[in-house]
Amino acid sequence: VPTGWKFFGNLMDAGKLSICGEESFGTGSDHIREKDGIWAVLAWLSIIAYQNKDKKPGEKLISVSDVVKEHWATYGRNYFSRYDYEECESEGANKMIIYLRDLVSKSKAGDSYGSYTLQFADDFTYTDPGTGSAGATVRIYIEQFEPDVSKHNMDAQIALNPLIALALSVSKLKDFTGREKPTVIT
Repeated sequence: VPTGWKFFGNLMDAGKLSICGEESFGTGSDHIREKDGIWAVLAWLSIIAYQNKDKKPGEKLISVSDVVKEHWATYGRNYFSRYDYEECESEGANKMIIYLRDLVSKSKAGDSYGSYTLQFADDFTYTDPGTGSAGATVRIYIEQFEPDVSKHNMDAQIALNPLIALALSVSKLKDFTGREKPTVIT
C-alpha cells in the first residue's frame, strides 16, 4: 500500500479489507478510519498479564522490556528503520523509480554491494482504489536481523548505519530528489 494511512481507509471503503496494521503497531479496522491505539494496548496487556499470571503480591513483575529482551535472546533481533522523504518533486522521484526498476531487472542473486550479497530483488505495483496525492513521498525501509545477543541493545540507527548508507548510495536518492536528509526517521 502506498504512503499514508488514508490508503488503508480507501481499501476498506472499497471492501478489500476490514483490518489493517503497520510496522509501528498502528492497527485499525473498518469501525474507524484511523489508527486505533487500543489494539496495541490490549495486545501488550494480554502479553504482560500472561507473563505475570503466577506472580505473588510483592514479587517483581515482568515488564515489556523483559519480554522484548527474552524474545530477542530466543529469536534474535530485527533492527528496523524507515526514512521518509515527503513532498518530493514527482519528476525526480519518478526518474529514481525508473532507475531502480532498471537496476532490479539487471540484478541477480549473488551480486555484491560492499560487504552485502544480494539474495533477492523485487518490484511491485499498487493501484489505489481511492484518491491520488500531490507530489511524491519516498520511503526507504531498512531492516537487518541480528542473532548476536551482545548486539541487541544497540540504537537502531547505529546498527543499521551501513545498510542505510548503502541504500542511499544505491538509490542515488540525493541525486534524484535533491534531498540531503529525510523529513521523518522512524
